[in-house]
Amino acid sequence: MQCNMLEAKNQLSKLVQAALAGEEVVIANKGVPVVRLVKMGAQDFTRKPGAWSALPKAKADWDSPATNAAIAASLIGETLL
Repeated sequence: MQCNMLEAKNQLSKLVQAALAGEEVVIANKGVPVVRLVKMGAQDFTRKPGAWSALPKAKADWDSPATNAAIAASLIGETLL
């Protein structure tokens, strides 16, 4: 199936369904084919739960007022005593 840009814009849902069904969908600009709408394949990778488990654990006082003050001071270029 080939259609022009305006027709593709107006009938995108229909064209996507056709591509999902395995039909070749070509979108043309002024009658010249420019793109092909195809169904995407499966992802090349799989998610591995727990991938971040080997990262160092945060210290218990990571969100204490003293830690926050030290971070704020370092961002504005001050040093805390």
